[in-house]
Amino acid sequence: MLNKRIALIALGILNTTYAMASDQAESKGFVEDSSLNVLLRNAYMNRDYKNGNEDKAEWGQAAIGTFSSGFTQGTVGVGVDAFGLYALRLDGGKGRSGAGGIDFFKQGDSGNAADDLSKFGAAVKFRVSNTVLAYGDQMPALPVLSYDNSRLLPESYTGTLITSKEIKGLELNAGRFTAESRKSAEGRDSGGLKSINVLGGSYQFTEQFKASLYASDVEDVLKKQYVNANYVFPLAKDQSLTLDFNGYRTKLDNSYVRENNVTGDDNKIWSLAATFATGPHSFTLAHQRSTGDSNLGYAYGGYQREQNRVGDGGNTIYLANSFWSDFNAEDERSWQLGYGLDFTTFGIPGLTYNVAYVRGDNITTSTSEGGTEREIFNQFKYVVQNGPAKDLSVRLRSSFLRVSQKSSEYNVSGNELRVFVDYPISVF
Repeated sequence: MLNKRIALIALGILNTTYAMASDQAESKGFVEDSSLNVLLRNAYMNRDYKNGNEDKAEWGQAAIGTFSSGFTQGTVGVGVDAFGLYALRLDGGKGRSGAGGIDFFKQGDSGNAADDLSKFGAAVKFRVSNTVLAYGDQMPALPVLSYDNSRLLPESYTGTLITSKEIKGLELNAGRFTAESRKSAEGRDSGGLKSINVLGGSYQFTEQFKASLYASDVEDVLKKQYVNANYVFPLAKDQSLTLDFNGYRTKLDNSYVRENNVTGDDNKIWSLAATFATGPHSFTLAHQRSTGDSNLGYAYGGYQREQNRVGDGGNTIYLANSFWSDFNAEDERSWQLGYGLDFTTFGIPGLTYNVAYVRGDNITTSTSEGGTEREIFNQFKYVVQNGPAKDLSVRLRSSFLRVSQKSSEYNVSGNELRVFVDYPISVF
């Protein structure tokens, strides 16, 4: 059914292209509009687990190269996007690697992590007016299919994606992907995805109000719908109040429930965040709630191969209370108090700090009810403003997560440290 909807939307998009102002008409050419960028990333993650669980840590150096051509001139423009990824393991051998939440380098049959890994991908793209159809290896960033770039290397997917911006403020997306490349492994199908269809869009109604609606269907696993509404209330000078609502509704396929001994098949989860910004300060209050009968809570991410997980990427959780824990257990309710500071006002442009405290309760597992968890999140980030190292960023992030005994089936206590150094280089 979703395949037919995607085809109909694609046809409708193409039928309207000639009535709109055309980006394709402004094309300078395949070479003239091309760009090549390289991101050098040094990343370290350490998880100090509690209650007798073995600590995990990984450290690596990566080079992420991305090439994007322009489009040839004419009614239909043709171009190519490509990427090349390489990662070298600096630490995290046998006994320290293998944490699903770190996943820099996938462990082999021997239990050892790979010493290095490399992969590449490319997609051909076609543009008519302001509509682009891309086929091949891609990194989509949609709330129901978002490639994970929060570790050493990013994920990628193989398939077709149509992106249309024919109407000002409106973006429509429709696509089908049939393979997933795991961020910690080589190969185009290392994630084990059968197929996923995605459909949706976002619209900027006014300067202050934006909304989006998306749906996806992972073959034989999961159907998902997503809604977002974001409104910014301008207040006095340098002051604003932002309300951000995000919600997912998911339903597991019967075959997946049977094969994986899952209890229940549906979940609804939503969050509402209010952020008051005044000068360099921001204050956030957020509430998040999960309901439904699935003992998985909100099912997202992971890899179908080996992990028996959903298979729609590691980052499809656009919710307020998502830090180390995602506070997405069955029946869980959570509150967040957050604070952010921009040091530009104090003479240190490029330096920011964020802290958040989140507490979740009412967690249900197969053996208990009323479990709790709480997390304190801290992050410093500095971006070099000028000089030879301009745009180099250093990010120091830590989380302190404590999970009650009643919730131990769902999550585990620990302290997490992340150190990321990113240096983007624009070659041309």
